[in-house]
Amino acid sequence: MISLIQLEYIVAVDTYRHFATAAEKCFVTQPTLSMQLKKLEEELDIVLFDRTRQPVIPTEAGSRIIEQARLVLQEAKKIKLLADESKNELSGELRIGVIPTIAPYLLPLFAGEFKRDFPGIEVKIQEAITERIEEMLTKDLLDVGILVTPLHNKNIIEHPVYYEEMMIYSNRKHPFTSQPVINIKDIATPEIWLLSDGHCFRHQVVNLCDLHDIKTDELPFEFESGSLDTLMKIIDKEGGFTLIPELAGREQTGEKAKQVRHFSNITPLREVSLVYTRRFVKTRIIGNLAESIRTHVPQQMLDKNRGTVVEWR
Repeated sequence: MISLIQLEYIVAVDTYRHFATAAEKCFVTQPTLSMQLKKLEEELDIVLFDRTRQPVIPTEAGSRIIEQARLVLQEAKKIKLLADESKNELSGELRIGVIPTIAPYLLPLFAGEFKRDFPGIEVKIQEAITERIEEMLTKDLLDVGILVTPLHNKNIIEHPVYYEEMMIYSNRKHPFTSQPVINIKDIATPEIWLLSDGHCFRHQVVNLCDLHDIKTDELPFEFESGSLDTLMKIIDKEGGFTLIPELAGREQTGEKAKQVRHFSNITPLREVSLVYTRRFVKTRIIGNLAESIRTHVPQQMLDKNRGTVVEWR
């Protein structure tokens, strides 16, 4: 008889591609995990993993069985969830992934209060780039992601929450600071600093400003960064400009606010959504999480019609 424990073990091995790590994550010894996997393979009369490969990988038949195992385990989790909802309780673990261009500006606005409003939920938040969050969602290492959409990923459900404007941030001596607004064509210059490849905000900037062939010869040095705050500090010291999201722009106060400018001929927006897979069972929590975020961002950011959404994929 196949047990849920055995299914948890094969999913863990598939997720971590290492028997010792899988055993550690399942809080059992490696011999115990290996023994249960062997028993399952004997019962099914099939080999689930190619143990000659490092890292270990599932066989073709094993991949199909593991995918079904993930579905079975998710359905099993619904039993406890339905019981809690019948008692009007929200509890359990909520694992959230957030991209680096959202995390430092959004999380301080709502995360603490969300936890206080729902003390029964154990909130765990991890910062990662979009591709990593998508991978972790499919492997059930995360429950929900907060990132920029649309993703055009058929395995991911998108729940748009707010729309933030893309703004210009420049050195205080840059000509942009003396202009009330900036035309989009003025951005395609070698003075622009960009995030490193792999960050969706970089790709949005490239698509918005048609920077596919841009060269940054006028910058003092080449810099690969995943942090907008780092770029802004370098700009303050070395000159040039970059684009920043609206929540980051709103943090610039006093004299720093003069370094933030809007576009004159377009209001470019990025769509920020909660994303999850179809296996996600805590759909009621999604509504509460979305509402908490919407309550804490400026109300104008809830309006999609105030600008044009810039895609990055």
